[in-house]
Amino acid sequence: MTNLTLDQAAAIIEAAFGKGREDGLAPLTVAVLDAGGHPVALMRQDKSGILRAEIATGKAYGALGFGLGSRDLHDKNPKFLAAVAAASGGKMVPVPGGVLAIDPETGDIIGAVGISGDRGENDEACAVAGIEAVNLKAEPGGG
Repeated sequence: MTNLTLDQAAAIIEAAFGKGREDGLAPLTVAVLDAGGHPVALMRQDKSGILRAEIATGKAYGALGFGLGSRDLHDKNPKFLAAVAAASGGKMVPVPGGVLAIDPETGDIIGAVGISGDRGENDEACAVAGIEAVNLKAEPGGG
């Protein structure tokens, strides 16, 4: 497998929303990007905040840009992160909730999921649940 499909993205979102409902989380927004940083799917639950789409996309974009789950970006030098955020045109959000989706057979990064709506750790758990629901390996960082 080399590409993240629309069917996989839809299933990731469904599973992530299910985990959020199960855990009683605030309304979530989920962005699924392919390995090139292009949007495959984005959905927001009712009453999810107006900037959540940009934040979720930025979490996934940052993870792809560095090849690291966004949890690992959170601990980088703040001046460096500010410079990278500027270089990316403000597209990167370096906080937990951006998780790489990895093909378990090849080890290749095939996309990333970014979630925003609750605490970063909860967003991250929902992204992991979504990715694992489609039998991909989730890499949130920090491990």
